[in-house]
Amino acid sequence: MSQKKPTFKPYYQNQLMMLPPTLEELIPENHPARVVNQVVDSINIDPLLAAYNSKGASSYHPAMLLKVVVYGYLSNTYSSRKIAKACQEHIPFMWLSSMNRPDHNTINRFRGVRLKNALRNIFEEVVSLLANEGLLSIENVYVDGTKIEAHANKYTFVWKRAIQTNKEKMRAQLADIWEYAQQVADSEDDLPPDPPTNEKVDSERVQATVKKLNDILSGRKDISPKSKAKLRYINKNYPVNIKKYEEQEEILGERNSYSKTDPEATFMRMKDDHMQNGQLKAGYNVQISTSNQFIVNYTIHPNPTDTLTLASHLEQHSKSYQNLPKTVTADAGYGSHENYEFMEENEITAYVKYNYFDKNQGTKENKKTPFTIDTLYYDQQKNQYICPIGQEMNYIGSSARRTKSGYLQQYSLYQAKNCEGCPMRGVCHQSAQNRIITVNHTLNRYKKKAHTLLNSETGIEHRKKRCWDVETVFGNIKQNHGFRRFMLRGKKKVEIEWGLLAIAQNLRKKAA
Repeated sequence: MSQKKPTFKPYYQNQLMMLPPTLEELIPENHPARVVNQVVDSINIDPLLAAYNSKGASSYHPAMLLKVVVYGYLSNTYSSRKIAKACQEHIPFMWLSSMNRPDHNTINRFRGVRLKNALRNIFEEVVSLLANEGLLSIENVYVDGTKIEAHANKYTFVWKRAIQTNKEKMRAQLADIWEYAQQVADSEDDLPPDPPTNEKVDSERVQATVKKLNDILSGRKDISPKSKAKLRYINKNYPVNIKKYEEQEEILGERNSYSKTDPEATFMRMKDDHMQNGQLKAGYNVQISTSNQFIVNYTIHPNPTDTLTLASHLEQHSKSYQNLPKTVTADAGYGSHENYEFMEENEITAYVKYNYFDKNQGTKENKKTPFTIDTLYYDQQKNQYICPIGQEMNYIGSSARRTKSGYLQQYSLYQAKNCEGCPMRGVCHQSAQNRIITVNHTLNRYKKKAHTLLNSETGIEHRKKRCWDVETVFGNIKQNHGFRRFMLRGKKKVEIEWGLLAIAQNLRKKAA
């Protein structure tokens, strides 16, 4: 009995079609490429058109390039070479480009140069379009940040502390040889007791010190070989090095570090990175505001601390939409005196946690520690605290502290009358004197207000929603779509790249 042959569907690779399908027919109705096409055609791209010169050879249409680049970021295609290749091979790209084939230089130049002054407007147009459709709210937002690696070599770092150490070594070496010069100087040599670099180590003082040392020591035959070698080293290196240090300090500004391959990136500790080893890497602090998992606002910051980013982030929101948001929900990383004051002055309802908010929600640990400042009883009329055994702690003065951002905080000081012989002294404080506490009354008022808001019915809803609203967006971009490292260098280009990711995230969400 013969075995039955398997049956296959017809396969005629060279078969001609009477009516070949168009690219339009090959793309499903609900495909994300159609959303990209429809949204870009619906928004105003005049700021992008203004980036082109009327003279010279004709260019690819910016609307086509914008669709291709946005769809590239939406479909995890971030490289300009891969986008250019996709325009020749992938049906959605071929349809969006209308069979145009821009090369990778054209795409890279469009992304890095043409979009520089236009992408923020395009992003705002997309957000406004989505808001008009009722998909998001511009007034009620959730804020969070994440650190993303810069496109920089991790071994090209410059540290502020290292510069200060090297300048101090330079000052000490100059002081040492200056002292030697005083010992061998002739009586007619006018040599001050201390070198100019003792006051401050800068380019002008270093050059003046080196010049004076050369005048005294050069050409003398009674100088020791060791001192001659020191002088040669100083002449060769110190004027060059001090200029280099000053240039590096100018780049650093208020930061503690930067990368030589991307000077605007700062070294930060990443929760995840492309090498998966948790080391310090050059990166940027990306801040976003979201609503229903749509990105409403984004800003890029060189400092790793979220606390210092909120005010400028909200100011960008106001600049984009002519108004600040009505409510802001964020975690404890934003709960600072300065941020609470900014939001109160601008009439923003702040559902923002402060340090120890979660710990102070009536836990057993908190009940066992009645000696912390926030659990002591405060008599506002008498302006005094009462310690756990009933002793008065009276006001003794005030002090001021300035934060890293330059913000001045005022503190009040209170001291117990007599801690001598108190049975609870060992667990209350370890000071040899009567206990002194430092209190920021304004910050305490802000915390009390935040505590009331966060524990209200609306506040609890916002706290629950924040976790899956804003944090999910970062997880989607970094984990699901594999974007953990910027492709471009410099803050301006990084802003462009994140803006494209934000638009892609919004259109991806709209398509879903």
